[in-house]
Amino acid sequence: MTSRRTFTKTAALTALSYQRIAGANDRVRLGFIGVGNRGTSLVRATKEYADQQIVAICDLRRDYMENAAEVAGNSPALFGDYRDLIAKPDIDAVVIAAPDHWHALMMIDACNAGKDVYVEKPLSLTIYEGRRMVETAKRTKRVVQVGIHRRSAPYCKEAADFVRSGAIGHVTVARAARVGNEYPHGIGSTPDADPPAGIDWDLYLGPAPAVKYNENRFSYKFRWFNEYSGGQLTDNGVHFLDLILWGLGQDAPLSVTAIGGKYAVEDNRQTVDTMEVLWQFPGATLVTFSDFGCNAAPVNATKPFLAEWRGTKGTVYAYGDGWEVIPERQAALPAPGGNPLPGGRELREKFNDSYELAMEPKQVEGRADARFHIRNFLDCIKSRETPNCDVETAHRSTTTALVANIAYKTREHLVWDRMTERFTNSEAANRYLHYEYRAPWKLG
Repeated sequence: MTSRRTFTKTAALTALSYQRIAGANDRVRLGFIGVGNRGTSLVRATKEYADQQIVAICDLRRDYMENAAEVAGNSPALFGDYRDLIAKPDIDAVVIAAPDHWHALMMIDACNAGKDVYVEKPLSLTIYEGRRMVETAKRTKRVVQVGIHRRSAPYCKEAADFVRSGAIGHVTVARAARVGNEYPHGIGSTPDADPPAGIDWDLYLGPAPAVKYNENRFSYKFRWFNEYSGGQLTDNGVHFLDLILWGLGQDAPLSVTAIGGKYAVEDNRQTVDTMEVLWQFPGATLVTFSDFGCNAAPVNATKPFLAEWRGTKGTVYAYGDGWEVIPERQAALPAPGGNPLPGGRELREKFNDSYELAMEPKQVEGRADARFHIRNFLDCIKSRETPNCDVETAHRSTTTALVANIAYKTREHLVWDRMTERFTNSEAANRYLHYEYRAPWKLG
């Protein structure tokens, strides 16, 4: 851990603070780290709860902090360095919405300082980081909620439980997609330049390689650069993959392959604009993820979906506002000897009798709202129970995306060992499990 302070004393003081938030009406004192688009949205989602108080905000941009402070509405303290915020003994928990390459350092430092943590998805930039985050949360006994917020959406749980129950039979294929048309110029091709006044560019880079300031590498657009993000596969894909794994009852693939590239968009990004990924999972199931960055037509012609599970008896679609099950209507082929197998009519009647409510999209008021996830986090801080998206669960879902990015980089079909968290057929791929941090940064 790199820090200008020793957090031992702070950790002890913060641990004592839980005596003051044991009651249901006591306020949890929160600090927010990173308050750009997502961070400020979380401030907005949090402030409506009476049992919390946003007491500190940190960001490299003063205008972001001032805007978030105005949203919070109670004059929180402002910090330009997250280590200053974490060192405050009067903070019970932190919410981290910084760029992905900062998640591991900030979460581990916060846990070591005795803070509970809400950290945005993806959990980590590398698989090694993710495992260290899991180990740290366990060692320090901190509550860690990861911002895969559909884990707190009732309708998503209902859909995943339905699939996992076996109601649609053997799921042979599950899939998800991210569509959007960024053609022709994407994020543009801004030139390198000096950083704006007041921006500590070296601190922004942190453990990442030293490079010249470029507007596209900063703030929201960092997502298109490999040093700070896993691209759309980890930014949006982790949400969808986590939902798929939830329904399958799985947490790691057996193997993965990926192909794609920068096919049509002309900008200075590092990430792909088009990609197809294929994983094989235990139980004879294929999972696919499509990243279509040059065409925004829905993959499902009727309605965009978050996740799709195709079983031998039916298909479940999870949408942004509900889910539905569609039974198989294809009549079964005759069995050898001419004895008919159960046909489509009988199956439809079974589904109509047993799952009548699931035959139409199920609407849930509020959709998949981050407020549900924040509420669960606050509750777990007080109860010390495991949150809806605990760090181990998020690590496994994030790893599923990260191994696909590694398969794309190596152009190999990779075999994954979930126990050792290494590839068994490629040492070249194993070299991507982590990267060498820029001095003096290191994980605590």
